[in-house]
Amino acid sequence: MSVKKNLAHQLIEQHLVSGKMQPGEEVQLKIDQTLCQDATGTMVMLEFEALGLPRVKTEVSAQYVDHNLIQADFKNADDHLFLRSASRKWGIWFSRPGNGISHAVHMACFGVPGKTLLGSDSHTCAGGAMGMLAMGAGGLQVALAMAGIPFSLVMPEVIGVEVTGKLPPWVSAKDVILEMLRRYDVKGGVNKIFEYYGPGLDNLTAMDRHVIANMGQEMGATASVFPADEAVRAFLKQQGREQDFVPMQAEEGADYDHHDSIDLSQLEPMIACPSSPGNVVTVREVAGKPIYQSYIGSSANPGLRDFVVPARMVEGQQVPEEISLDINPTSRQVLEELSRSGDLNRLLLAGARLHQTGCNGCIGMGQAPASGRISLRTVPRNFPGRSGTKEDQVYLCSPETATASALSGKITDPRDMEMEYPTFSEPETLGDMRPLMLAPEDRANEIPVELEKGPNIQPLPDFDPLPEKLTGPILLKAGDNVSTDEILPAGTDILPLRSNIPAISHYTFSRIDETFYDRAKKLDGDCFVIGGENYGQGSSREHAAIAPRFLGVRAVIAVSMARIHRRNLINFGVVPLLFAKPSDLAKLKQGSPLTFSDLAGQLQSGDVVNIELEDGKQLSVTHNMSEDEVATVLAGGLINQVRDSH
Repeated sequence: MSVKKNLAHQLIEQHLVSGKMQPGEEVQLKIDQTLCQDATGTMVMLEFEALGLPRVKTEVSAQYVDHNLIQADFKNADDHLFLRSASRKWGIWFSRPGNGISHAVHMACFGVPGKTLLGSDSHTCAGGAMGMLAMGAGGLQVALAMAGIPFSLVMPEVIGVEVTGKLPPWVSAKDVILEMLRRYDVKGGVNKIFEYYGPGLDNLTAMDRHVIANMGQEMGATASVFPADEAVRAFLKQQGREQDFVPMQAEEGADYDHHDSIDLSQLEPMIACPSSPGNVVTVREVAGKPIYQSYIGSSANPGLRDFVVPARMVEGQQVPEEISLDINPTSRQVLEELSRSGDLNRLLLAGARLHQTGCNGCIGMGQAPASGRISLRTVPRNFPGRSGTKEDQVYLCSPETATASALSGKITDPRDMEMEYPTFSEPETLGDMRPLMLAPEDRANEIPVELEKGPNIQPLPDFDPLPEKLTGPILLKAGDNVSTDEILPAGTDILPLRSNIPAISHYTFSRIDETFYDRAKKLDGDCFVIGGENYGQGSSREHAAIAPRFLGVRAVIAVSMARIHRRNLINFGVVPLLFAKPSDLAKLKQGSPLTFSDLAGQLQSGDVVNIELEDGKQLSVTHNMSEDEVATVLAGGLINQVRDSH
């Protein structure tokens, strides 16, 4: 009797190049599409250049400009020109500044059910909303995927989430994923895929599903998967691409590694309190706190309805003068439709501030809140200081909660609004965004494109192979749930330096210890970092691995690590080690010296590594690297390994 396959297993099996589909085993997958944004894309293009290929080998590769939009000096503008030239040179779609946020634009323009999508942005997983296997990864692995090299990952377990019921008034898709975060917190989804199925999906549009799939990353998930059903067909028809629809769903009677269920009709407005997406309570529990800002937009609430409902909530009213209602349309398509329908005018007449289409305040690129004041945001993350204000108080909520709170000046459950829940129906068609994108050209018989590199674009540093013996101090001991925002922050000062590792390294661990850079430069040698649980959660930014490596960090020892960051460490020759017992964390102090003898031999011979401590004792730690990953670390990183193999 044949085993009935769930959708996640079907997608993996259809793209399996090697490996066994057993949880914990390494598998390699063929990648159909790739996605880059400008904050990570500059490094991806430099890495692809190093491979020396004339053209990408994927079905579709796209480069978006959505993060570094503030042009306070030459840096971001120069990077935009570089990315445009790289796209022309290597056959990549280029989305110009102002077109919109990569995930929503890619879903509208290029998403196809049944395809694999790998992106150098952790929220690439939003593509799972339409029956794709969409995953975030470090930029170097995306560059290799663009070169046609399969993507390696640990085979995840699949959690089947049966969805029933219908959302009540004033409750929307953001409340669904916040409820999931309340259950699983920020690490409950590590090495897992969440697959949603059941009759309740009939009541969720493709863009509702995008909200849920997008923030699956905040649970640490490898991916989130929804079936490609009539809701996805309607979305593709709306985008003028109904011919791209392919039905995809779990086979009848399919099983899962774990089971969960969610009854939409029983949900209420939820909110994530500072400073973690997993710190979720009901809005009722924190209602009444005065706020400064309500921010609507981002990849986590990108749909037209996420702006239309607020527009109709504020119609005929005005936001109090002390409140900043910030509107970030997701794309030109959304902005055009809001303008056509009159909903943009409703927002403006109520006192809303309109910002350009892009990620903006979500990653600290403007719109920072006032000090000591509460900011409600529909964005995916509220890690400490991510907003651009050092001691921020960011809460994550739905557009309904953000709007109700903006009108009242305090955190408000939208069910307390004295009005009927605004109705919204998706328009049958929306404008095609692809005419405003630079399409790949066949350049076989043309003069080769020269890359436009401004002075801020510097080559990647060369990293040495792993030495036989490592000795150095613990330069930093950090706690649990350290995010890549804390390892290498974003923001208006830092994001423009993404193509300049020596410059951006000044900010390494600055959110945790402002002295780290100076101490690392003074040491000018090998050193180590210690962390607790879920080290490296959040963004896929590989700079959070490259900058510490540039400053001498050769190993990170933690209780557990987030999937993408762990692989980024390996990609750049930093050894990811795990405490055999969580209690061993207390045995290591910042400043204490560590010695690893015959580290290469230890990594190759098993999963135990012995560390010599300053008191002459030894501490045993472990690693969970595959044979190929060990080889990458020994070579000093994936670039060295690929270069040496050719």
